[in-house]
Amino acid sequence: MEGLQDDHYCEAAESAETERVLGLVMKAVEDDFREAAKAILSKRDHELLGPGEFDLRDWVFKAACHVLEAAINDRKKGGTEAAARIVLAAAPTRVLSGGGRRRS
Repeated sequence: MEGLQDDHYCEAAESAETERVLGLVMKAVEDDFREAAKAILSKRDHELLGPGEFDLRDWVFKAACHVLEAAINDRKKGGTEAAARIVLAAAPTRVLSGGGRRRS
């Protein structure tokens, strides 16, 4: 019985997280789709296909970029807390098979 409660809690938490992210996404693309809708409505029937399609595709790509940007900003953790690692010296210069060093 306890396993069912845990599953229900996980589903509820996942659903809440989904709704939160959906809110971020909708906020990010609302203006893009409003702009696209106005542009499509302003076109005549013969203008919808061809250049109208390409305009719509550009707005959809722009909206997708805003979705990714919102997701990335939501996941940002801030700066690192660990100290910087020490960088080792560069590898030594190669030696020719005759024993001498290569000239640069």
